[in-house]
Amino acid sequence: MDIEDRALQTKRPNARGAQAPPAHGPYLATRSGAPVVPPTPTAIIYCEGNFAGIDGKTANGLVRHSQAYRIVSVIDSTHSGRDSGEILDNARNGIPVLGDIQAAIAHEPTIPDTLIYGMAPSDGKLSAEDRGVVLDAIALGMNIVSGLHEYLGDDPEIAAVAAFGNVTIRDIRKPRPGKDMRLFDGSVADVVAIRIAVLGTDCAIGKRTTATVLTNALNAAGISTVLIGTGQTGLMQGAKYGVAMDAVPPQFCCGELERVILAASRDERPEVIVIEGQGALSHPAFCTSAFILRGSQPQAVILQHAPARAHRCDFPGMAMPDPAQEIALIEAFADTRVIGVTIDHEDMTEADLDATITRCRRDLALPVSDALARPAADLVAMVLAACPCLRESRVSAAQ
Repeated sequence: MDIEDRALQTKRPNARGAQAPPAHGPYLATRSGAPVVPPTPTAIIYCEGNFAGIDGKTANGLVRHSQAYRIVSVIDSTHSGRDSGEILDNARNGIPVLGDIQAAIAHEPTIPDTLIYGMAPSDGKLSAEDRGVVLDAIALGMNIVSGLHEYLGDDPEIAAVAAFGNVTIRDIRKPRPGKDMRLFDGSVADVVAIRIAVLGTDCAIGKRTTATVLTNALNAAGISTVLIGTGQTGLMQGAKYGVAMDAVPPQFCCGELERVILAASRDERPEVIVIEGQGALSHPAFCTSAFILRGSQPQAVILQHAPARAHRCDFPGMAMPDPAQEIALIEAFADTRVIGVTIDHEDMTEADLDATITRCRRDLALPVSDALARPAADLVAMVLAACPCLRESRVSAAQ
């Protein structure tokens, strides 16, 4: 099928003319000068065969939280007909999982604005089957959002179809031009806000989810907090400040992270800056955690751990580290301290989780919680216990 044939397949108009997601802040105004913020773009998440799994972490995260897009459905034939929230968290959210793109389109009164590629395969590349879905979505007038290491906007066929259909391709991981990248210079040390990094013992273990829950909980408690996204999912969700760290040349990783932290500090003047972690410092396949520790210079770290995970994700011959070992490594590598541990309860019963939290509190002598299965107030208490200045500022504000 050639470009013109695909583009002419469109049978219904897009809801909003296939507009790209708006930049942060208003860009229109009424005659009175009041800002007009355009509607949030609607999106279908493509996650065939991987929803609720490790490689479906992008879709999982977007279903739980998305500011940049209104998610209307998920595509995964292995869960077709079910509610996505029920699959993930045993709580219905009204976002259905459907079998294919045709069913997802038919489910909506108008064609959604965007197709989000919701998987994070270990090779970071597009399969032949997935390519067909992307091309079909473009032919229907949908914008494409992808977090793959393979940039779809640079693919000759996909770019040509998109240009013909006048739709946009957003490659989340594509870094800024090299000439614009920033080298680390230590300015992050001048940032007044307390910086808390959420690191982990493995990849795809819930660091971003915990960082998001923590950020929201601190803000709800009256502690102004900004989240720094460091991976594709956080940026897709709408993190106002961030950079896809694993796509930046190593020489600039620390500087690019420092740049967005400085921008968040300057623009928002928060009391706390939460930095989303990537990979694990002890994991030999990833070095991003090292750059995050160096570039953000956090005063505190929260460690995410999955006790029931027998081996590292995608590395069956590599056993998971003990959290005490990871804590010792982090504190030896950087001038920081681990202030608490959060649990990923995958493959655990409620009784397992209770016992694990009790044991970890005893063995590690640290606060331990679960961002999804325990009250978010536990995370706030974890931070306030380690940072008494925040507690004092809350008291002063109340008076």
